Amino acid sequence: MRDKAVAMLTALGVAGAADDPLLDMVLTNVQWRIKNLSNLSEIPEGLESLAVSMAVGEYLNMKKCSGQLEGFDLDAAVKSIQEGDTNITFALGEGSSTPEQRLNSLIDYLINGRIGEIYRYRRLVW
Repeated sequence: MRDKAVAMLTALGVAGAADDPLLDMVLTNVQWRIKNLSNLSEIPEGLESLAVSMAVGEYLNMKKCSGQLEGFDLDAAVKSIQEGDTNITFALGEGSSTPEQRLNSLIDYLINGRIGEIYRYRRLVW
């Protein structure tokens, strides 16, 4: 899962994530969050891509909030994301969204956009 997160961050233009211990902490937190929400002891294969997306979103958010997300090209982050009935489009230079608002939308989508997928795997606990 770590390799997939590093690959996604690299694709988004974030360098140096492979050697960053923060990524390991974020991955652990996301794994526990999914385990707690699903009441499972292991993350199912079907939720691994969700865990990677959430970890990347959490990583970007931590870097942004701590002021360490320098050199990140906000215009090239995402052009369009469509997942089910959710559609996010960042038109380069169009509309009234600032680059920071577009980054916040991307982070929010990565962390919370697919959270409903967990319910398919959720196990009830008495």
